[in-house]
Amino acid sequence: MDMFLEVPDDCDPITHVWGHMVPGIGPAAAGFASAVYEHSTLGLEEFEAARLRIAQINGCEFCLDWRTDRDGETVPDWYLGEVADWVESDRLSTRALLAAEYAERFALDHHGIDEELWSRMRAEYSDRELVELSMSIGSWLTFGRINRVFGLDTACQLPDSAPRHS
Repeated sequence: MDMFLEVPDDCDPITHVWGHMVPGIGPAAAGFASAVYEHSTLGLEEFEAARLRIAQINGCEFCLDWRTDRDGETVPDWYLGEVADWVESDRLSTRALLAAEYAERFALDHHGIDEELWSRMRAEYSDRELVELSMSIGSWLTFGRINRVFGLDTACQLPDSAPRHS
């Protein structure tokens, strides 16, 4: 997908769109997006299961290629495929499976999140973790979609604390 917006040749597309075009909103949004990575207390597996599921739903090229790095640790190469087929996965932990399911339902059918799912989620996650997971999913869903819709997903950058993995 080509970039939908006009960005001067001498400008970084993300900096231009998120910083220069909407200076009262973009930097605050970028701060929230960064905070999800810098301050998360969720385990790496469930964090990545939810993040990757949203990346798959959004079709965000950058996010699909990205692997969050925590102290030199990333999820294994097979993780993306398991998250894509989380319903059939026998390799993901219970928390990761729930994170992928919750992310999918949050993005595609939030009105369909029912007591049965909440019961399973609450058996594995604390209330604080549920709020953090929901805010993280909301960030990825919103900002990933914004970047994808404008064709910025191939120019995207995430915080330095989480180096890109190919």
